[in-house]
Amino acid sequence: MTQSMIVACPHCHRKNRIDSAKLAESPLCGVCKSGLFTGQPLPLDASAFNAHASSDLPLVVDFWAPWCGPCRQFAPVFEKAAGALEPRARLAKVNTEDQQQLAARFGIRSIPTLLIMRSGKEIARVAGAMPAGQFTQWVNQQLGE
Repeated sequence: MTQSMIVACPHCHRKNRIDSAKLAESPLCGVCKSGLFTGQPLPLDASAFNAHASSDLPLVVDFWAPWCGPCRQFAPVFEKAAGALEPRARLAKVNTEDQQQLAARFGIRSIPTLLIMRSGKEIARVAGAMPAGQFTQWVNQQLGE
């Protein structure tokens, strides 16, 4: 039996109800008609963050800053993982320089910090960059796969 889930659009950030069995079929947003999955990390500000973090689709967030060496080194790993992990999870980036209130809301003390949200709740967090295999394994483990 399939169930529906709420997924926020990466373009207009409106919420869509999607049959979970159809996530891999390139669903479109009911509002803006754009694809619900892009295979790319989604840059988020505070208002867009809330829409995606409160959806049923797990949100894997990279809190980073442009001046951070480890953040820049980890960026290609995170970007490549977005294509591999969608549509099971959405990957997003939050620039802590531009979104200081959002970083403060989550108590980000070091960067990069990676966290996973589902239905508005933080379910996992780790500080520091990881190699590609370790990152994918961590996400899969947190998602119960």
